[in-house]
Amino acid sequence: MLFSISPIDGRYATKTTELREYFSEFALIRYRVKIEIEYLIALSRLNLEGFTVLSEEEIAMIKSVSEQFTVKDALRIKEIEKTTNHDVKAVEYLIREELKDKLPSRILPFVHFALTSQDINNTSVPLSLKEAIDTSIFPVLHELIKHLEERSKEWYDIPMLARTHGQAASPTGVGKEINVFIQRLNSQIELIKQIPHSAKFGGATGNFNAHYVAYPNINWEEFADEFVKSLGLERTAVTTQIEPYDNLAAQCHVWARINTILISFCRDIWTYISMDYFKQSVKKGEIGSSAMPHKVNPIDFENAEGNLGIANALLIHLAEKLPVSRLQRDLTDSTVLRNLGVPFAHMLIAFHSIEKGLSKLLINKDKIAHDLNQNWAIVAEAIQTILRREGIEDAYEQLKELTRGTEGITKKSIGMFVDQLNISDKVKAELNAISPENFVGNALGVKSKK
Repeated sequence: MLFSISPIDGRYATKTTELREYFSEFALIRYRVKIEIEYLIALSRLNLEGFTVLSEEEIAMIKSVSEQFTVKDALRIKEIEKTTNHDVKAVEYLIREELKDKLPSRILPFVHFALTSQDINNTSVPLSLKEAIDTSIFPVLHELIKHLEERSKEWYDIPMLARTHGQAASPTGVGKEINVFIQRLNSQIELIKQIPHSAKFGGATGNFNAHYVAYPNINWEEFADEFVKSLGLERTAVTTQIEPYDNLAAQCHVWARINTILISFCRDIWTYISMDYFKQSVKKGEIGSSAMPHKVNPIDFENAEGNLGIANALLIHLAEKLPVSRLQRDLTDSTVLRNLGVPFAHMLIAFHSIEKGLSKLLINKDKIAHDLNQNWAIVAEAIQTILRREGIEDAYEQLKELTRGTEGITKKSIGMFVDQLNISDKVKAELNAISPENFVGNALGVKSKK
């Protein structure tokens, strides 16, 4: 690990180990073997002329090649690749080696029958991505959202000074502001669930040329649709030699938005910590600065922001590059796709960092309340709105004159302004009852009366 070029396999290796099951070189090879094996079995069910019908025992034997796939098998494929200089062909040869002495020889020619390598790659990659997201990414993200929901409920009754353009603005609620991020994240999750994991499965240039020339009476489109569906994917019907990647690009864009939302959250929390609205629990033995003993830095949110930024740089590149290919295909997608797991590894690191940071947060109610009480000018909006209700035409202008750019607006100065207004005592009492703490709308869960 000391000599790893990427921190994913070095410093952060323990935080991303689970993703090796989906995005490592071993995983890619294993997924390719799985697709080849499942395809061979699916072909056997078509009862093709010249293809020996497989028994249940033979099917089980064929399945064992992928189900019992080992590192030794992967290394054998890499050894074969040194001769073939073609990674998918090496997979085909390994499967033939494994089945050669176990099954009738007539079966072997149907390994990788009528396929191009992209039928295997463009099915293996979306399958590995789908399973990685379902098994590793979504659970961690959902746990993070659950933690945010708990914090939002815990702090929902705490009013807080809002800051638009960095300036004191109408009050809000601590819990409500966290809920903004929860709703944004959930909306993007719903969007991404609507984007299918698309696979290409149609022969050399997407037209089933070799399939139809060998067996013209088979409905190969229907066969391919059902085969891909059996893997939990959706086949793109019209393609070149490769999947057009439009749906994968759409997924990358949505994941990038999820990351952007979390970057915004990290920056807000970082700012609140710097304003002393939040303190952080201290872990014995930890050091915040090598020079300044007093510091407790918001490193978890900074770490998350950095990793989410790297993830987004890669996701946006994937989204912009993958759908572009010269004519019926070039190899630029192949080398780029090998990095598909990298942004998700950085995301996983970031999600865990945010979780860790959230667990350290201690709310500073006194500081939050102090800031509200030091900003009585914010009730000007409430007062001028009620005065408009009462028919006073220059209400906004009066409050602007009183408060804009004026230092030292207090409860007393607001009260003096209200007392000199030409309005009823009832309305004056209503205005004098307004404070920074209660001018919160429904930020604390208050429902409007109907």
